Amino acid sequence: MAENDNGSTEAQQQATFTIQKIYTKDISFETPNSPNIFREEWKPELDLQLSNSYNQLDDDTHEITLSVTVTAKVEDKVAFLVEVQQAGVFTLRGYSSEEMGPLVGSYCPNTLFPFAREVISDIVLKGGFPQLVLAPVNFDALYMQQIEQAQQKATAEKSDNTTH
Repeated sequence: MAENDNGSTEAQQQATFTIQKIYTKDISFETPNSPNIFREEWKPELDLQLSNSYNQLDDDTHEITLSVTVTAKVEDKVAFLVEVQQAGVFTLRGYSSEEMGPLVGSYCPNTLFPFAREVISDIVLKGGFPQLVLAPVNFDALYMQQIEQAQQKATAEKSDNTTH
């Protein structure tokens, strides 16, 4: 292998991102107020909840799971509740620990979301409801918000420990 001026090899500098597999890990769909909910005027209020989890399979192979929960209510009645866990197996090689955070917390969920959105749209339609197309999500902003909250919590805990 060739070495550069810093003495590191080209292979060490070559970062690799590969999608090995994308799959639906879990699906749940409930219509607790059917069939009466179909007789209501369709003006739903939607609640969208997102989270993701990380599982290191080996040195370079990682499973990222994006969990999406959508609850639709008409007035005070739940029309449907759909939960999807969309997962992917990714090869992430040659990244620093600082680079891994955004990859796992933003880039991979951003890759998985269109698949989860399609699964949700299909299952809602098959459940007898009008098609639901979720808006795109800015996972970069969500990741940064999560980092800021963690830093604020760490700062608050540090100041609590020093004042006692």
